[in-house]
Amino acid sequence: MSATTTLVALAADPATATKPRRVLATIRRRPATVIGGFILAAFVLVAALGPLLTPYGTHQQVGAVYAPPSARHPLGLDDAGIDMLTLLIAGTRVSLFVGFAASVVSVIVGGSIGVLAGYAGGWVDTTLMRLTDYVIVVPALPLMIVVATVWGPSVVHMVLVIGLLMWTSTARLLRAQVLSLRERAAVRRSRALGAGHARIVFRHILPEISGLLGATTVLTVSVAIFFEAALSFLGLGDPGTVSWGRLIEMAFERTAISSGAWWAIVPPGVCVALVVLGSSLLGNALQDAANPRASIAHVSPRSFRVRSRGVR
Repeated sequence: MSATTTLVALAADPATATKPRRVLATIRRRPATVIGGFILAAFVLVAALGPLLTPYGTHQQVGAVYAPPSARHPLGLDDAGIDMLTLLIAGTRVSLFVGFAASVVSVIVGGSIGVLAGYAGGWVDTTLMRLTDYVIVVPALPLMIVVATVWGPSVVHMVLVIGLLMWTSTARLLRAQVLSLRERAAVRRSRALGAGHARIVFRHILPEISGLLGATTVLTVSVAIFFEAALSFLGLGDPGTVSWGRLIEMAFERTAISSGAWWAIVPPGVCVALVVLGSSLLGNALQDAANPRASIAHVSPRSFRVRSRGVR
């Protein structure tokens, strides 16, 4: 095989392609990625422009209790006569903040434990993985309820509760990647030349797993927002803020269902579902782009096209 042919083959291999090309190739193969990115971008834009988009105040009574949707109030009014569209936009800011902030906390904790366990190995790896296993076997939501009850209702407390209790999958995933990376030739050469552990980790390990960290962060956002909605629905959210879970809780407690005011409970639920869907679509695509071998690990026979030739 000539040198030119070898370079062409390496460039065509997804495992050796550059990361931007992997992402673009993944988007071309999976158009749903664009949908997921558009959904997340739309909600982030609404959260960023929230004060400019809200037609009324979050405590301003503008009509009758549970007034149905109309031209002036497209999503109707809640049990206090407050515009639901205004509350939904205000809730977007809080829910997305909790989701992204808790995701960052989770990735920092899980990433640190995973990298340390995978790179150090030995008793450090064993100890950290046993700790991870102990946290995994404890049901996440009941533990979050207990911790949130002890700490008290607060947005900061909710971010810490969610972020510090859902890092385990990130730790196990990154540990497996680091175990493979530390045996590569570049890392061995650096170690033989006397490079320190910090230089090896920051120069050779972290750049290789940066794409996987980004994908994990996006995937974790959906889980964090779901847990925020669940905790707020159970009355453990900050009563002084408006979030999607808080809107669902208030509508449920104040007989929106029995009153037939579906507009008080359906829109925030739809928003939670859309953000979870968008994060899953985009995060899975980024994960496949960052770790292409995982995306081709499971091959279906239908992925092969066999040409049958007639036998004379």
